[in-house]
Amino acid sequence: MYLGLDLGTSGVKALLMDAGQNVVGSGHGSLDVSRPHPGWSEQDPSHWIRACEDAIGELKASHPKQFAAVKGIGLSGQMHGATLLDAADHVLRPCILWNDTRSHVEASALDADPRFRALTGNIVFPGFTAPKLAWVKNNEPAVFAKVAKVLLPKDFLRLWLAGEHISEMSDSAGTSWLDVGKRRWSAELLAATALDEKQMPSLVEGTQKAGGLRAELASKWGVEAGIPVAGGAGDNAASACGMGTVGAGHAFVSLGTSGVLFAANASYLPNPASAVHTFCHALPNTWHQMGVILSATDSLNWLSEITGKGAGELTAELGDALMAPSGVSFLPYLSGERTPHNDPAIRGSFTGLAHESSRAVLTQAVLEGVAFAFRDSLEALKKAGTTLTRVTAIGGGSRSRYWLKSIATALQVPVDIPADGDFGAAFGAARLGLIAATGADPLAVCSAPRTDATIEPDARLGGAYADAYHRYRALYPAIRGATA
Repeated sequence: MYLGLDLGTSGVKALLMDAGQNVVGSGHGSLDVSRPHPGWSEQDPSHWIRACEDAIGELKASHPKQFAAVKGIGLSGQMHGATLLDAADHVLRPCILWNDTRSHVEASALDADPRFRALTGNIVFPGFTAPKLAWVKNNEPAVFAKVAKVLLPKDFLRLWLAGEHISEMSDSAGTSWLDVGKRRWSAELLAATALDEKQMPSLVEGTQKAGGLRAELASKWGVEAGIPVAGGAGDNAASACGMGTVGAGHAFVSLGTSGVLFAANASYLPNPASAVHTFCHALPNTWHQMGVILSATDSLNWLSEITGKGAGELTAELGDALMAPSGVSFLPYLSGERTPHNDPAIRGSFTGLAHESSRAVLTQAVLEGVAFAFRDSLEALKKAGTTLTRVTAIGGGSRSRYWLKSIATALQVPVDIPADGDFGAAFGAARLGLIAATGADPLAVCSAPRTDATIEPDARLGGAYADAYHRYRALYPAIRGATA
């Protein structure tokens, strides 16, 4: 048996997988986010351990014999969080999370230093780790003076599990301190934030052993001491391992609260100007790129609240057959946009409204607007040297076949729908635990799920969608100019 632990923002998931990669069971522990000031988002790292114990306790209670056979552990987690420890490994302050925006001034200052984009291949976003440490230095100097180690959230769990300060490449690529092409810490970038490599964890690949389970926990859980704990992965890279999105040209589109167009790469292909994330993958000598849109299903949920109709009811009103765009356009920038604009201040809009613009027309425009936002990410990936020939759809929004038809036609690539199953980050982490424990071939382990169906682009509407996308592209500069 192999255990995958995924530390999310709202909870910890523990997933048990057998040697044949069948999911045996799972457990969950809940988490809350503290927002003491506008733009702040924090968690107490001790709550992660409590939630992890809750998830493991639930899993162990429901599958005691199988849990006792665990031979490897993999970790996944929310990225970018700044967990600050003193020389005795005591937590100095609540962890500043990925969606905390307090360090926007520091992020802009670091991004103005050309070394950061040159070495990391990414814009320095406020959510990344380095600007958070710059903020602590500027605003909490007594805390900063005591920082002996900076750990990412899942790596704090590793410290608890294995007593080691270790991270891996995919998560560390989101700090703004990693030389992403060379897969090592940059002394130059660390010095720019008044830190050095001694304050960083050591680095391994996600498939490698990164410590063994402490005897105290092994005894408590009834498993062998020293079980390998894999390097693991950041949440999106772990999900990619679960989906089998690890080979060059493989990609998925995730229709969740936010949206991600994720592509695996065999080489390092940065394009920071387009706000594409270029990170190390969890597998050695592999990288990945992500286009990120901030409001995917969130856009439909917003319309659902406004209309008083459930999201499923709204999409059902459209029927099954894809329709030509109506002339009403929707920009899904309800909380700003990441790729390709890197614009936290832009906001959404409907344009082209008329007396005949019914609720169904607005729903159609929202689905198309999100599809065109993914097209923006596809174009940004192309500029970075990545061409996609098909994508696999995951996330809650992928239950809408109409939306998938719209996305396939907007992207002009087939969209595969996987067979039912749990292919998320916890499953990917369990796969990494298996690889670290057995030395199995990562590409053989991280295979893709069976495809249940494929949505092809609608050839009838290709021209109409191209025209609508052209209108969509013209709206961002017009809206920005009107609202700046």
